[in-house]
Amino acid sequence: MSVDGDFKKEKLLSKSFIFDALDSKTQQELANFSYIKRFAAGDIIFTMGLPGQSMMAIAEGSVRVSMFTPSDREVTLNDLTVGDVFGEIALLDGQERSASVTALTNCTLVVLERRALLDILQHNPEFSIKLIELLCQRVRRSDERMIEIAFLDLPARLAKLLLRLSTAAPATADKPLFKLSQSQSELAGMIGNSRENVNRCLKKWQKADVIDLQGGWLILKDRSRLEALAHGE
Repeated sequence: MSVDGDFKKEKLLSKSFIFDALDSKTQQELANFSYIKRFAAGDIIFTMGLPGQSMMAIAEGSVRVSMFTPSDREVTLNDLTVGDVFGEIALLDGQERSASVTALTNCTLVVLERRALLDILQHNPEFSIKLIELLCQRVRRSDERMIEIAFLDLPARLAKLLLRLSTAAPATADKPLFKLSQSQSELAGMIGNSRENVNRCLKKWQKADVIDLQGGWLILKDRSRLEALAHGE
């Protein structure tokens, strides 16, 4: 790999919160042991249950992390975008992939192999701490998800999901309404329910002027009402 190529990888890695706290020397070291892979929208990046020997940082595009239930229903765990990393669990324990990942858009990924990354972790505590923080975030989110599925009804779970998604893609001055592009099937997969039930709930909220469904977009019109619904009110 050329010097220019290593510089590009270093620049791409710096987009991730895991790597941005590292000094330039360590970032360069990571870049030296990484390589770039590109995927087209719809490509499977890796599949649950297969061996995993790498962690990936998203430099361009977005991906979906999902699992399949015993009844073959796909459950979406997370949608990740530029700056996010994935594949860290199998990389750290050397076991099988714990979920499947698919490219939602054309993607550019920076791939870090297990052997090289473990060597860097041994002499760089800052990077180790960042990785631990990432794992803790995902454990917390997993715990929240299990509690929501076990104890909240569909409207509360769906309202919480829409609020989370709108926080990730906030409104702007020229676009004061929150607009989400996820399909009803995708929303259903994210909360472990059926598209039909999600559709009925959204249609009810549309009549109540809480949301609107327009041109493939889901528009949040009354955020305060959604927040009340998320709390079961």
